[in-house]
Amino acid sequence: MEEAKGVVKHIVLAKFKDDITAEKIEELIKGYANLVNLVPPMKSFHWGTDVSAENLHQGFTHVFESTFESTEGVAEYVAHPAHVEFANLFISSTEKVIVIDYKPTI
Repeated sequence: MEEAKGVVKHIVLAKFKDDITAEKIEELIKGYANLVNLVPPMKSFHWGTDVSAENLHQGFTHVFESTFESTEGVAEYVAHPAHVEFANLFISSTEKVIVIDYKPTI
């Protein structure tokens, strides 16, 4: 097996605060998705909610996946003003967040 050349997946698992409405979550998701248009190294964005029958999610209900061409692209994204502004809004709405970056193996 080998790593997909340079590609980095940025995974965010979110557990939103109990008082955050579905409308607010939808607004945050739209803002997250729009980062693809604002941050050049961000190549794609996908998201979904937990559907596992195992019930091992520990309260994390939403998964967000972004694709970057390199670890340098992730670093540029993290420091980008549009991401910093969005991240502050997002984090203030969550109880817990897990972030993992990895290089997929093909």
